[in-house]
Amino acid sequence: MLTFIPRYIHIRAAVLCVSAMFAAAQVGCAASDVAEPRKDPNSQLAHQQLVQKAHAGRIDLYFLGDSITRRWGATDYPDFLAHWKQSFHGWNAGDFGWGADSTQHILWRITNGELDGVNPKVIVLLAGTNNIGTNPGPDAAAQAVKGITAIVDVCKAKAPKATIILMAIFPRNDGERSNVAINEVNEQIAKLADGKTVRFLNINNQLADAQGKLFEGMTVDKLHPSLKGYEVWFKNLKPVLTELLGAPADVDVAPAPTGDPSAKKSSSS
Repeated sequence: MLTFIPRYIHIRAAVLCVSAMFAAAQVGCAASDVAEPRKDPNSQLAHQQLVQKAHAGRIDLYFLGDSITRRWGATDYPDFLAHWKQSFHGWNAGDFGWGADSTQHILWRITNGELDGVNPKVIVLLAGTNNIGTNPGPDAAAQAVKGITAIVDVCKAKAPKATIILMAIFPRNDGERSNVAINEVNEQIAKLADGKTVRFLNINNQLADAQGKLFEGMTVDKLHPSLKGYEVWFKNLKPVLTELLGAPADVDVAPAPTGDPSAKKSSSS
């Protein structure tokens, strides 16, 4: 016996099917607070090297972030690395930044070995600028806040004795709307600070004017700090680090610095 099915039911079924496919596709894209790996081979190799670094030497001061953090202590930026060594010698500092990481990528790295068993005394976290980008959407600030909050929560769980110095996202001048979103993020993540386990540090008025225009010489490309910019960052970190870690020791036992694996390949080719 044949059963007649009205045409509108077929149409409704088709709409539901398309909706389900769209929802599945959305689930496949990690949100800012859901750990997601960078899948390119260079990022995977860099992650392996950072995991090895996490378990070498001793790390009392752990820097976590994206390329702004990475460049400071990277072998492929020798001038910045020299400043890093001069600034943090005796505090056993390790740099765990990786270029182009958004919050979900940082989350993946620290939930896949880069913070396991390290037990630093201080974590300096700067993240979220890549969630904002040069042309942020209407939800970009909220997504960055969610991602940064998730990173702080993981840091607390994996390094419960550490004090987290949560940095305000630095101003950037490579997109007209970026700083509006950055200001929104900074206003919200400041609320994560409790003055004890999490401290919020905003140095943006020393990097840029009230409109977010970076001061002369602070950046090399409207986003990444110059040596002058890193010196401003260190100058503001120094009193907090001295309070938390004491005066730097004469001997430093931090692991050797790492760099961009692709930079090493190109220099040897």
